[in-house]
Amino acid sequence: MPKIKKTYSLLPFLESKRLEAGCDEAGRGCLAGPVVAAAVILPHDYKNHLLNDSKKLNEKQRDQLRIEIEKEALCFGVGIVDHLEIDRINILNASFLAMHRAIDQLSEIPDHLLIDGNRFNKYPNIDHTCVIKGDGKYMSIAAASIIAKTVRDELMSALHEEFPVYNWKQNKGYPTKEHRNAILQHGDSPFHRQSFTLIPPEQLSLF
Repeated sequence: MPKIKKTYSLLPFLESKRLEAGCDEAGRGCLAGPVVAAAVILPHDYKNHLLNDSKKLNEKQRDQLRIEIEKEALCFGVGIVDHLEIDRINILNASFLAMHRAIDQLSEIPDHLLIDGNRFNKYPNIDHTCVIKGDGKYMSIAAASIIAKTVRDELMSALHEEFPVYNWKQNKGYPTKEHRNAILQHGDSPFHRQSFTLIPPEQLSLF
């Protein structure tokens, strides 16, 4: 019996008469590195049945979709907030700031923003709607999630070359057991977020 290829069907927009930009971030829960956000405006007639939340796609699919999104989008922008800013303003505000910086990069001004999540600091003069799990509901947010994720993965893979003991090429800075064990063995790096709990007390008690 032939294998059926799974397809996804996301909504093209919230309001068809407005120019909407989808916004999402990547790296919010990581122990190291920046938080990266993207904003994407897709054509109203854009279709891609493989487009979905970046977390539900594999690396090859994300990379392929990123190429197409960057080619077909009316415009897109990327915003980055590094670990030092994260420690200074906290990760929630850093996520909002990264989205604002991504919106700043758009060559067209949207009428409306679709924000993944349940909270957002208003961007000047543009209305927004927060959508919980929006990266699995709207095409523009899914596209933003893919760009944000792939850009951040590239940054962490580059940092891996400088600090290979943490295996950021694989874990991308997320709090895996391997990552935390490496922090215990080698200490933290200049790119770790000091405002985060790098090693939970229960793990410390094992050493």
